[in-house]
Amino acid sequence: MFALYEELGCLAGVAREADRLGLRSKRHVFASGRVQGGHAFKRGQIYSLLRNPIYLGKIRHKDKVWPGKHHAIIDEDQWGRVQEKLQTASARRRGQGRATDQMGDQAGIACLTGLFRDETGDLLTPTHTQRHGRRLRYYVSNRLISGGRDPSGWRLPAPAFEAAVAKVISDHLSQQAKRHAILKTADIAANVSASGDAAGFAARIASIDIAVAASIIASGQIARGTIVITLDGEALARALTHPPGSLNPALLDINAAFTCRRRGVEMKIVAGDIEPSPDAAMIRALRNAHLWADDLCCGTSIALIAHRRAVSKSYVARVLPLACLSPRIQTAIFNGTQPINVNLENLVRSRLPLDWKDQERMLGFVT
Repeated sequence: MFALYEELGCLAGVAREADRLGLRSKRHVFASGRVQGGHAFKRGQIYSLLRNPIYLGKIRHKDKVWPGKHHAIIDEDQWGRVQEKLQTASARRRGQGRATDQMGDQAGIACLTGLFRDETGDLLTPTHTQRHGRRLRYYVSNRLISGGRDPSGWRLPAPAFEAAVAKVISDHLSQQAKRHAILKTADIAANVSASGDAAGFAARIASIDIAVAASIIASGQIARGTIVITLDGEALARALTHPPGSLNPALLDINAAFTCRRRGVEMKIVAGDIEPSPDAAMIRALRNAHLWADDLCCGTSIALIAHRRAVSKSYVARVLPLACLSPRIQTAIFNGTQPINVNLENLVRSRLPLDWKDQERMLGFVT
């Protein structure tokens, strides 16, 4: 790979030539029978390989590189030449102008690279695609890049995932600041001062961008329903201008709710404490359901209701049962406090029972 990049100077060219030569990623068979790897290399994998100092006989830990106990298989001169070529190519791409993605941020910036894994231990790897002239960024389970389909793999829109991570960290620091639980010392004055620093830093994370939050993350993992983040104690202490080792150890561990739901082609990520957010579409449908139910009671047919409202009869028939939702569910919809899985699509497609308790149990209001 190093020799190919020296010769071609282009990741896409290296990928094509490596494929022609039959070079494949490492194949691994797990105890569960799942197979990973054994596929042609992608450009991102080649870039990671060329930037990995392990082949130089060294070990990278976070942002530092240390001498390893293993022998190098790439000499210093070749390593240096390849790194210079990569740096030159990167600078050239930056000079070609700033592309923006769907959130307006500079394309290609993936601050959470190498920090998060999914529940299988697979790294979340940044990738992107072009759609209608826009560059759309994602974080995906690495096994989806190295080849094959896996329904357990994650594919998260990068801006939404980065915003969710920033929110979780900001909320955590804010809550700990309110409890004056920033330092491990019992000194009240010191804790009050540190709490002010933490609250200000949390506000900075919430208002600037993910880069601020990423700088204090040691590692993270996502699973169905939860996100776990471990903060870097030294980095956080520096950010708060406190001595290393002075922070409360409990401050460094975060465990929060993490849920994804799809609205059409849009993926919405909800992390941490869920703030009330009324869904205008559900409220509008609920209002229509009551109006149409009143019309039915007055003898108006579904066909006539549909004609007056310029909608299909099938749509009226699907929305009408919402008028029979339990008062608790309807109140939650108006207040925006319904469970994350309760949306208009699920409501109109579900065969809702008539009993209110059964409805609440089915939709997750009671266990």
